[in-house]
Amino acid sequence: MSEGIDRKGLAKRFWEKKPLSQLNVKEWEALCDGCGKCCLNKLEDEDTGEVALTRVACRLLDDATCRCVHYEIRHQFVPECIVLKPDNLDTHAYWMPQTCAYRLLWEGKPLPQWHPLLTGNPETVHDAGVSVRGWTVSEFETPEEDWEDHIIEEPI
Repeated sequence: MSEGIDRKGLAKRFWEKKPLSQLNVKEWEALCDGCGKCCLNKLEDEDTGEVALTRVACRLLDDATCRCVHYEIRHQFVPECIVLKPDNLDTHAYWMPQTCAYRLLWEGKPLPQWHPLLTGNPETVHDAGVSVRGWTVSEFETPEEDWEDHIIEEPI
């Protein structure tokens, strides 16, 4: 299983001093708040392009830790999993969760007060109730035709 996000040794409030395109790999990864919402299956309205999150989790998401159980090799299991990078954020931000740091910074908004980069504590995302900890359903046990029954309202 993937370890927690390494936020040690980073410059204070680096995300406010550098454009996303100039972040190094460690800084980029540190922006992830660890909520797990990007690992929820989504439904996109073909007519409007509106994206709805469901509580149906990717088969690799551990909803107790909100981490991918095979992050480094996830494409062997889920080839369509997106590798979010500064150079593709503009084409993916629309489906990212509303509370996602990557989306917020791309939209020119600040990080939420509960973000681990601000609090120094990776548990604050869970304490704030914005993670998927403990409330997802399995994509193996939930037929795709039933996913609409599991749509969640954002932000959570």
